[in-house]
Amino acid sequence: MQKNGSVIKLALIYVVIAVSVFLLLNTFGMASLRKKLVTEKRSYLGDVAALISDEYVTPYYNDVTKLSDMKRQMRSVATFLNIRVCIVNAKGYVIVDTEGTFEKNSIDDKAEGFLDELISNGYVENYYIDEDFGKVIANVEPINKDYTLRGYVIAMTKMTDIKASTNNYLNFINIAYIWFTAILLGAFIILYFIGPYQAAKINKIAMEYSKGHFDEKIELNTHDEYSALAATVNYMGEEMKNLNDYQKKFIANVSHDFKSPLTSIKGYTEAMKDGVIPLEEQGKYLEIIAFETERLTKLTSNLLSLSGFENGGTKLELSVFDINAMIKKTAMTFEGTCTKKKVTLNLTFEADKENVQADFGRIQQVLYNLIDNAVKFSNEFSVVDISTKVRGSKVLISVKDHGIGIPADSIGKIWERFYKTDVSRGKDKKGTGLGLAITKDIVEAHHENINVVSTLGVGTEFTFTLPLAETS
Repeated sequence: MQKNGSVIKLALIYVVIAVSVFLLLNTFGMASLRKKLVTEKRSYLGDVAALISDEYVTPYYNDVTKLSDMKRQMRSVATFLNIRVCIVNAKGYVIVDTEGTFEKNSIDDKAEGFLDELISNGYVENYYIDEDFGKVIANVEPINKDYTLRGYVIAMTKMTDIKASTNNYLNFINIAYIWFTAILLGAFIILYFIGPYQAAKINKIAMEYSKGHFDEKIELNTHDEYSALAATVNYMGEEMKNLNDYQKKFIANVSHDFKSPLTSIKGYTEAMKDGVIPLEEQGKYLEIIAFETERLTKLTSNLLSLSGFENGGTKLELSVFDINAMIKKTAMTFEGTCTKKKVTLNLTFEADKENVQADFGRIQQVLYNLIDNAVKFSNEFSVVDISTKVRGSKVLISVKDHGIGIPADSIGKIWERFYKTDVSRGKDKKGTGLGLAITKDIVEAHHENINVVSTLGVGTEFTFTLPLAETS
């Protein structure tokens, strides 16, 4: 029922429309048509009666035409027009009847009150005349000569003729209606394929997506709202597939990055516990355990940071601080690493002090990640340039190294979780591949931008912006 609900609804609407129109045509429509035909016939009989009075009866009263000639003329006219004509004198007696049954008698002898009602109203409708003619509609025209009433011309026709005309018209209308219902059926079929059929296709693919089958695509050869909806669903499926692939990759990477240090920690700990490693060598292996523990701590911290930004759970604590002072302080933490690797940090500030409004702790984390990467991937005896410049209402912070650089095909991927370029893997022993992803999330959480320019074998420059603090 649910699958064919739209089809059933369309079918019910079609049946209701078809039956309703048919009933209206054959009841209200038929009554209206009959009323219109009666009105037209009444007017027509009036015109005919007036014409007969002028053209045929007046010459008789002027002694131009004989009664026998007038009778013959009346019969010809009546036959041609399919009507009945009676000429009644002033006393109510019929002198001419094209049917011959009323001549020399009063019409009221058979149809009591007919002439009185006819003269009073000018017409009668649905009045019973006799067994041969049945019920009639009639109109009357007075015959006047020398300002004296000489009689009446009565033109009448059978009500059955009007009924037959009504049925003929209605039959024609019903035939047209049959064609209309066929066209309407075609329209409903087209509507089904335009609407519910396409919606069913979209729904089917959406159900496949809900089951994790993202390879299916909706193919609609239309250019309407359903086509736009199909494109949206296809896009959603592609994004869900990417997300599903990312989740699988994410879990695999996390498992790998946790498994390696845990295996080392477990192996060396059990070896020391079992006495496999001599006491005098345990210090070296404890350093390895500490190193791996630091990797796990950093990985866990980074994962928590990422989770916070993705779920909106991490709120920025904005404050005003001197970005130049922060850079100096952060750079000092790399003094030992730089000395060991013979790398020089060159700090260049456009002004002695540049106050920005941002989250102090998060921006310090951004600077640490960028400087850490710059030092890590720099060549020995090289320089890492760190600078700040004011551009409008923003402070532009740059961290530039002269190291191994990033391949062109990897520039767009460095922001991805766990991503490491092939050229960096040998140098980044302790990295988790999450630092730049976190850096980008922090900068974008401040509604600012971060960019990278790199040339393989020459070096890399990261730049990001922060808003200048408003001066009071």
